[in-house]
Amino acid sequence: MTNPTSIILVDDHEVVRNGVRAYLETVKDFQVVGEAGSGEEAIQLIADAIPDVVLMDLIMPGMDGVETIRRIKQVSPRSQVVVLTSFHEDVHIFPALKAGAISYILKDMKMDKLVDALHRAVQGEVTLHPRVAARVLQNIRGETDETEPLFTELTDRELDVLKLIASGLTNSQIAEKLVISENTVKGHVSNILSKLHMADRTQAAVYAWQRGIVHREGSA
Repeated sequence: MTNPTSIILVDDHEVVRNGVRAYLETVKDFQVVGEAGSGEEAIQLIADAIPDVVLMDLIMPGMDGVETIRRIKQVSPRSQVVVLTSFHEDVHIFPALKAGAISYILKDMKMDKLVDALHRAVQGEVTLHPRVAARVLQNIRGETDETEPLFTELTDRELDVLKLIASGLTNSQIAEKLVISENTVKGHVSNILSKLHMADRTQAAVYAWQRGIVHREGSA
């Protein structure tokens, strides 16, 4: 007899966790081994339990969903992350997938489709909600046109922040240099990563060097 698929639920709404758990527990080869209401709580739980699948919301207080996914894959690379959320905009989809989520499904999906997505995740197969799949396809087609580099979508201030990120400055150092608050810098960094469809500032820095936004002598 094979072991049941172990699942951890991560959502800041208890009623959502309870509803999903109640249904998943009716599936004979599933075992919900834990729940978390935040990214921070999830990381510790997953590090201890090493589940087969993590079913998680993307928008939660505290640690954001993308950072949570990245940390999950660090502490438990074998755990497959399935995003279950209400948000299907590019600024959420692409960073989540690049951070390591194997699937991205929406909360309007029927329960039998959710079960199928979890089964597929265990096998290493991707499941994307149709609306999400459409955005991914459009993005792939768009990326074949190099006449419109992604960085043209950035504001002048976001370009300033990107150049400083690429130069190795921390958020506090950027705030001091641009005479703005560190929270404002964090907001700009978040927007930059979303617009560039990148998971972290290291990817953004490499992108800035590759596109010539920052030159080798360190000047922009």
